Amino acid sequence: MYSNKQSVNILTSLLVAHGVKHAVVCPGSRNVPIVHNLNECPHITCHPVTDERSAGFFALGIAQATDEPVAVCVTSGTALLNLAPAVAEAHYQHQSLIVISADRPAPWIDQLDGQTLRQPGALEPWVKKTVTLPEVDPAAPQLSAWHCNRLVNEALIEATDDTRPCVHINVPLSEPLFDFTTHQLPVERVIRRFYPAIDYSCLPQQLIDDLTQAERPLIVFGQLSPRRFHYEDVDHLFSHVIVLHEAPAPFTSVSLIDDALSAAAAQLHDLSPDFILHVGDAIVSKLLKRFLRQATDARTWRISLTGDVEDTFQNLCGIVTGDAEAVLQALNRKLSACRLAHIGEQRSYRRQWLSLLRNACQRLDSTPLFFSEEGAVRLLEQHLANRFSPLTSQFPHPDVHYANSTAIRLANRFAQGHPVWCNRGTNGIEGSLSTAVGFAAAKQHTPQPPTFCVIGDLSFFYDQNALWNTCLPHLNLRILLLNNGHGAIFFHLPGLSQSPAADTLIAARHHTTAEGICLQNGVAHRSACNIEQLQQGIEWLADDDVSSSVRLLEVRLSSSDS
Repeated sequence: MYSNKQSVNILTSLLVAHGVKHAVVCPGSRNVPIVHNLNECPHITCHPVTDERSAGFFALGIAQATDEPVAVCVTSGTALLNLAPAVAEAHYQHQSLIVISADRPAPWIDQLDGQTLRQPGALEPWVKKTVTLPEVDPAAPQLSAWHCNRLVNEALIEATDDTRPCVHINVPLSEPLFDFTTHQLPVERVIRRFYPAIDYSCLPQQLIDDLTQAERPLIVFGQLSPRRFHYEDVDHLFSHVIVLHEAPAPFTSVSLIDDALSAAAAQLHDLSPDFILHVGDAIVSKLLKRFLRQATDARTWRISLTGDVEDTFQNLCGIVTGDAEAVLQALNRKLSACRLAHIGEQRSYRRQWLSLLRNACQRLDSTPLFFSEEGAVRLLEQHLANRFSPLTSQFPHPDVHYANSTAIRLANRFAQGHPVWCNRGTNGIEGSLSTAVGFAAAKQHTPQPPTFCVIGDLSFFYDQNALWNTCLPHLNLRILLLNNGHGAIFFHLPGLSQSPAADTLIAARHHTTAEGICLQNGVAHRSACNIEQLQQGIEWLADDDVSSSVRLLEVRLSSSDS
């Protein structure tokens, strides 16, 4: 039986019709009709999460794992505002969240009644579409139902677009709320939007000319979902042009851009490109961004899903709007039909870069293993490579989530052979663990290897409610917690150590451990305080047991170790 709220039934019917399969739901009373309907609907899987801030990132994790829009439903009032960080992050990652907020009737807004605030527009500018549904008017039910249907279709058409924006559907509901007497959902009109097939063979001639005439061409990959790109299909292009990428890009090789650039300080001028093609989104390395911003004469192009002007390197001259893989495949075909100009100079430039990256890798491999954050991540990545090798494991590579700050920078040095996920859209520390939990939840019914999360202490303790989740006992999730008792990354900022506030107020010095949090949430916990315990702990954390279990290895580091 479904709610007797017609607007809620129209919404539920159209969510199913537009292919929404997952909904993260938060507790409350005003949103009960919506949550009830979602739970009754056999086509939608509901995931309960109490903390709305965690719920938003949990939904983001599901969207990453499934590459589909995910609904997240909250009650009225400030509950909605707690979703803002996750929605902003999803916006910049091009992951679609459908925010559904229950609301009080319009006459009571700003009238000092409980949970009444101005909810429409609360998530601007990170949602492409905001609609507030009318409550169906008994005096004109056909007109108001048509209006409601149209608004929901408008929002869901945007949410399912290839550009994957977020949308907000606000649902005012009058009392009584708890009447569930409707036998079945209405059959609703579904509005679709179709695009003509895009022929990327018609690429801008200027892009082709700039690339083929360049003597020092460079392709730079920022963050890009590995679900949406397969670089094997553009091998001809990549065999001619040097490709730089970071861990959150869809490549299986290690990055080491910072190591290479640091070692090549004396030859940076020779390495400077005269053509840059920027693919994907955010880039972690400040050193790389600084280096490319100094290439003021480079012809810089961008492949963008949305076509927005995102001039990261400050020398943008053209944008190709479309799917990165499809555009690069078209470019690959175009170059297969013509010989690249100045091939000798290009090969020399490419050899320089490949030599630089190879030397950086050799130096790193020869570095002794110490008990440190670097040592912990290095050991984990080595074990993942061994445990989940195609030659030794029946399971594919695992998905590894790296939190922001130090963790993702370590991924750039050590991660390889598997997808790396990170909330680099807004680069916030909040929600990294919740995203990994949501990602693992989306995989819980499939025979997949564990989902891993590498996270620092401030990020972990800030988001500890990610483990306060009823789905946790069913998840195969492994967490590597790098706990050095403060935000170590702050001390890489020149001059900060001169401030008396640096340690306690800025870096947030603490003596907290995760053991109690793990105990209360049923998470298996181990600590490592030296290299021997670290090696044993990583073996325990990274084994290939695919049975559902959540494990956390806490690497206890002093400030001198980090």
